[in-house]
Amino acid sequence: MKFIIIRRKWLLVGLAIVALGLSGWYYLIPLTAETAKMENSVQNFEINMVTGEYKTTTKDGKELEAYRWDPGTIFIPQDKQVNLKIFGVNGSEHPFHIEGTDIKGVVRKGKETVIPLMFKKEGTYRLICETHIHSGSGGPMIAYLVVD
Repeated sequence: MKFIIIRRKWLLVGLAIVALGLSGWYYLIPLTAETAKMENSVQNFEINMVTGEYKTTTKDGKELEAYRWDPGTIFIPQDKQVNLKIFGVNGSEHPFHIEGTDIKGVVRKGKETVIPLMFKKEGTYRLICETHIHSGSGGPMIAYLVVD
């Protein structure tokens, strides 16, 4: 009986030592500091987006389709250089403009369009596909660029 109590005692002591060792290791490794250093060293960063299409047929045979930017909302830091990379997946092409700017372009199926962005002013800017402006054309195809 005494042997079993001593074994349990040493087992508990051993487990406590392992737990202390693991927790000490966790706090001594500066993982968050390295992440912060990496983020600060990057001058530009990229945001990836794709074009998407949803299709369905109603019970009465009517075909419905909608085109979207995905993701539909992105967050961009103010006064930072950002490359918005849009890959065309659905739809042959999507001519677009960013409301409140002079930025215009076209996203083509199977190709990537890179849009360099730097916003000086906070706010929400709309990325609008000029082909899919209203519901009758599979739209509206609008993404929101939130500058903060």
